[in-house]
Amino acid sequence: MSTANPSPLWQPAPERIAQAQITKFQTWAAEHHGAPSHGGYAALHRWSVDELDTFWKAVTEWFDVRFSTPYTRVLGDRSMPGAEWFPGATLNYAEHALRAAGTRADEPALLHVDETHEPTPVSWSELRRQVGSLAAELRALGVHPGDRVSGYLPNVPQAVVALLATAAVGAVWTSCAPDFGARSVLDRFQQVEPVVLFTVDGYRYGGKEHDRRDVVAELRGELPTLRAVVHIPLLGTEAPEGALDWSTLTSADVEPVFEPVPFDHPLWVLYSSGTTGLPKAIVQSQGGILVEHLKQLGLHCDLSTEDRFFWYTSTGWMMWNFLVSGLLTGTTIVLYDGSPGYPDTGAQWRIAERTGATLFGTSAAYVMACRKAEVHPARDFDLTSVRCVATTGSPLPPDGFRWLHDEVGEDLWIASVSGGTDVCSCFAGAVPTLPVYIGELQAAGLGTDLQSWDPSGKPLIDEVGELVVTSPMPSMPIRFWNDPDGSRYHDSYFDTYPGVWRHGDWITVTSRDSVVIHGRSDSTLNRQGVRMGSADIYEAVERLPEIKESLVIGIEQPDGGYWMPLFVHLAPGAALDEALLNRIKQTIREQLSPRHVPDEVIEVPGVPHTLTGKRIEVPVKRLLQGAPLDKAVNVGSVDNVELLKFYEDLARRRG
Repeated sequence: MSTANPSPLWQPAPERIAQAQITKFQTWAAEHHGAPSHGGYAALHRWSVDELDTFWKAVTEWFDVRFSTPYTRVLGDRSMPGAEWFPGATLNYAEHALRAAGTRADEPALLHVDETHEPTPVSWSELRRQVGSLAAELRALGVHPGDRVSGYLPNVPQAVVALLATAAVGAVWTSCAPDFGARSVLDRFQQVEPVVLFTVDGYRYGGKEHDRRDVVAELRGELPTLRAVVHIPLLGTEAPEGALDWSTLTSADVEPVFEPVPFDHPLWVLYSSGTTGLPKAIVQSQGGILVEHLKQLGLHCDLSTEDRFFWYTSTGWMMWNFLVSGLLTGTTIVLYDGSPGYPDTGAQWRIAERTGATLFGTSAAYVMACRKAEVHPARDFDLTSVRCVATTGSPLPPDGFRWLHDEVGEDLWIASVSGGTDVCSCFAGAVPTLPVYIGELQAAGLGTDLQSWDPSGKPLIDEVGELVVTSPMPSMPIRFWNDPDGSRYHDSYFDTYPGVWRHGDWITVTSRDSVVIHGRSDSTLNRQGVRMGSADIYEAVERLPEIKESLVIGIEQPDGGYWMPLFVHLAPGAALDEALLNRIKQTIREQLSPRHVPDEVIEVPGVPHTLTGKRIEVPVKRLLQGAPLDKAVNVGSVDNVELLKFYEDLARRRG
């Protein structure tokens, strides 16, 4: 990695820096808590990790976090795993999410958009009323703090109401998107044993209606702990026998009652992709998520009451929970329920236009698909309100940065962010006061002691290493469900460097404090001692117009050799002939490394993904090493199991 200082792609204007919430926070924190008043973001970040307790105390004061009972200290125990945040404090997440109803009653809290792309608003007062009504009904059903409430729901206002009502009661929310099959949902919900299930009769996607009543019936039959099932008739069908009707439960006009719960009381359960074995059931706390998301959305994303926040996501991905937390900053959030590319690839830009989105979040894959499809967002849509486009899901390739700059706006803040379901937040990404460099995340987040380490635990600068976090974050899991001795939690993050979180990504921290993500470290390509992330290969290869998508695997051979095949899913009409083969190899040799030219290039019918859209690398590696399909992958976590059979057959043929 070069230490040269390239020119930034984008630099925030002085007035933009002055108006940013993070600038105002730094000035205030300098006056009240001894934060550095000079030195910009770098100085603020250093203070935030050196003075962790003071920083998080400042965050709670700046955002006026309402503690029903006060805390005794910020960090009771800072060891990882097991850090103890704000002992003694009680509060309620939902109370904070609905605060803006007091001052902005008639303004939209939610803008709901379906595939017609016409926004439907839900006001703050109406959202608060529905949450109050549903929370009272949940209590009447005997739902107590700590009980689990589940949703098999698309990204619709009812899902937000159900989450907030659950949190108001002190119960624990968990959700799956309705494109998940019954087995995938049961692999998740059976672990946590919900007492209430919110369901839809179906959903609309890609211009078609998808009936899910059979799946719902199967879920009801396989979840014996359910005391109630609530029917939401998105397709207009009658409630099945024994189910309660959504409209009845949300019709009363009652003030919500917010149960004060301990800071570390569970808020929700999220799930790892579960590509090998049962998905990890990751439990995060009401207080931890509240303060982490206030920091991330209010300071890093610079959201306030003037903003409209749109992120393309589903309820099965942590980004949905992150989107809902936009309410904490009084921001109007945009809920899109539908295909990301219907009726055409430009769909998400059209939604950004019609909702007046100021922060538009999407996947790196969508940006690259728009580039390949020659979409021209700024030409074809009015995007004058969009000041930031944020991307996650995978690293945004350099060409993606250039395309956004050229096709959306030269004064566009491009925030490539990286974090994880594990913390429901970002380790590194958006900083409104810093420049943007092509291919780089702007900086590590405040209060996040992010470093790149070599195998012996030595920090690296301008070199590839393991992504580690050396001090606790409030939104780190309080535990995994059904992990009584904490061994699965420990082994997931703390088995490599004792007491230090290892995330499983290869990163470079540059001498400018920016961050480059290279892909998963557990599927790293290590040839002759030179390590490279798979994302680097994808970024280079997928520039070729003939390549729709690719998958690269590195396999250690019993004889000490190393086999590195590259699998390519070709664009319609393309052929893997000698000319294309040579161009693929030449591209990797010249742009990356001669050592990482693949041993074979193999055409495949498609690249398998998790249900949240991540390429499946490790399970394919296991298949190629001879593991049977049911041992290599949890088939319920895969978007298209048939695609995996190709790799299984290939392993058999190679024998």
